[in-house]
Amino acid sequence: MISSRKQLCNADIIVIKAGTTVVSTPDGYPCISRMAALVESAVKLSRDNKKVIIISSGSVGVGKSILRRQEYKMGLKGAALSTWHNSACAASGQLGLMSLYDTMFSQYEVPTSQLLVTCFDFDNDERRNNIKCVLQDLLSHGIVPVINENDAVSANQGFKIFGDDTFSDNDSLAAIVSGLVEAKLMILLTDVAGVFNKPPSEPDAELIDIFEETTSFKEGQKSSVGRGGMGAKVGAVLRALDNGVEAALIAPGGEHDVVDKIMSGSNCGTLFLRAIRDGNFVPAEDEVPIPLRKNPSFKEEMRVEDMARGAKAGSRKLLSLDSEGRTRILLAIAAALEARQDDIIAVNQEDIAGAKAIGMSGPALHRLNMDEEKIKSLVDGIRSIAAQREPIGEVTSRTLISQDLNLEKTTVPIGVLLVIFESRPDCLPQIVALAIRSGNGVLLKGGKEAEKTNSFLHDIIVREIEKASDGVVDRSVIGLITSQSDIASLLKLDAYIDLVIPRGSETLVKYIKETTKIPVLGHSDGVCHLYVDKDADPEKALQLAIDGKTDYPSACNAIETILLHQHTVDSGLAKDLIAGLRAAGVKVRGGDRAIASRVLGSDFLRVQSFRTEYGDMTVSLDIVDDLQAAVDHINHFGSSHTDVIVTEEKETAEQFLRAVDSACVFHNASPRLADGYRFGLGAEVGISTSRIHARGPVGVEGLLTSKWHLRSTAPDGHTATMFSDKTPEAARKRYLHVKMAV
Repeated sequence: MISSRKQLCNADIIVIKAGTTVVSTPDGYPCISRMAALVESAVKLSRDNKKVIIISSGSVGVGKSILRRQEYKMGLKGAALSTWHNSACAASGQLGLMSLYDTMFSQYEVPTSQLLVTCFDFDNDERRNNIKCVLQDLLSHGIVPVINENDAVSANQGFKIFGDDTFSDNDSLAAIVSGLVEAKLMILLTDVAGVFNKPPSEPDAELIDIFEETTSFKEGQKSSVGRGGMGAKVGAVLRALDNGVEAALIAPGGEHDVVDKIMSGSNCGTLFLRAIRDGNFVPAEDEVPIPLRKNPSFKEEMRVEDMARGAKAGSRKLLSLDSEGRTRILLAIAAALEARQDDIIAVNQEDIAGAKAIGMSGPALHRLNMDEEKIKSLVDGIRSIAAQREPIGEVTSRTLISQDLNLEKTTVPIGVLLVIFESRPDCLPQIVALAIRSGNGVLLKGGKEAEKTNSFLHDIIVREIEKASDGVVDRSVIGLITSQSDIASLLKLDAYIDLVIPRGSETLVKYIKETTKIPVLGHSDGVCHLYVDKDADPEKALQLAIDGKTDYPSACNAIETILLHQHTVDSGLAKDLIAGLRAAGVKVRGGDRAIASRVLGSDFLRVQSFRTEYGDMTVSLDIVDDLQAAVDHINHFGSSHTDVIVTEEKETAEQFLRAVDSACVFHNASPRLADGYRFGLGAEVGISTSRIHARGPVGVEGLLTSKWHLRSTAPDGHTATMFSDKTPEAARKRYLHVKMAV
């Protein structure tokens, strides 16, 4: 089922409704440019083997201009309009509108057809089935049906509803048609950007990106030519979802490429998802999907601002504690997690049962699990962090600027962190421990599927913070975000939040970078490589390959691609290594050269993309000519995470370490060692693939910034004038800039 914008391209049957304001101008003439853009988008979809239906308004709007011209010619201007004026407009405008559609589609050699319907055509099963069969037959022949209400004979002025199985406007018509043909996606193109939390004309109105059951919105002024207002559109969309449509959008029809944007997964319009309406929303395994966005109401925005403000105040209270005070908090948290181990596992099992009930399995389910081993590792990691030297206030450089003028550079906390992490609840205590040790407040947003475990862990932790600090630091220093819709508001709060750390897919990281002014420390895909050189030790190569893939296949530092030097094919090492991987349960996908060399045998799978992060017991494998080819492959297809060379030739290894452009580059060591705990950092907030500030596993040091202390011990202090030509040379001070021992 569609669960994000990125997956909209998977829809095979698409219904597009174009409102009156989209297909006609304010003067009542057909809007040729917007109609042409709509037709071009429909043609693209059709050529991608998708079935497209257009529900087109506009006949009444176009017809009004025709009747106005006739009134002017016949001297009828100002005459009272008859009850049936709209029907006459429809009869006048429908022919010209459809002729335009037919002409435009014919330019692309795509056939089209017209269906004019009334609400009475849907008032019994026989008629509905007839329409369904006609549409299915047209679609199966590659024909794009254009459907409109036959306003000329329907006598429906937009105020009558003839029952649940019929319609009162083209929005509800689109919902019925979408259900009839089992469309996966419905798009309503209108004259506004989407659904707003208040009338779009108001200056503080905000666009709702993801519509949820609790979303509140207010209608603005209805179009003077269209019949259905925003309330009717939202109602029609919800009806479509209830009819089986997986996703629907209300989007701006004034943007010529709006349909193309929607199908490419761009942030456009307001998205509705059946999974959210049914309460069965599950993120796609290959991404953290974009139901992380909804511009909330002002009340909701104030609530998250209060959380951010509380975290900022809490971070300053945390900083006021001495090193012993923060250590005491960490040890108390570790002891509490250890003591509540059974309770944590029990709560976690509730999350796991819920995840299984909605079909979660494989790596995603494995990441969700909290067992005794994980809790022990957590507790050990937190105690390791507590035992580290005091990181705050460490002097990293001293400079004698001038006589009696000393400059020091010291470490200080960044401030408040916003960390968005995947469905691994064990991340939460790790991140909290690093934040406390470094004196930072933190706002956490974990995966919805781990909501109960995260909430339980958070409650244990904040209780211990208050207790161990004797109430000096309250629970607000660690905030837990439970609603996906709050993320959009938090990303605006650069006055309180100092750094965003997203742990998830490239899609998530890209979205956040494009959305916020707050600095972002990126942690995205983990496409890690193992290169087996011609001088590799065979046993060592096999051991590293198996460990790197099977130790924890869903981890971001697991091997996803193995590159073998051509010499390993000639020596037989390639076949032995592949056999060993398969014996360990690894599924090997081959690249073109690996398949051509026949090292995979007759039973093989082909690599679909070398940028794939499988997250399971699958690995890509290919052959390269030499070291440089391996480096080029890694730098092109890799994610700058962790890459390994297996070789006994030291100079070759050093060349690899210098040339591979990744955060972690290893020689004869498993990529699974790229981990904050294993690096001696105690834990990590993530493995950064960014280049600025921190790179690789980010522990306490990566959560610190610097502060300058300048101290003058001269009787008169120091001024800039004392160093300038304005001061007589005999009295003028001189810059020394002498580096002093730290």
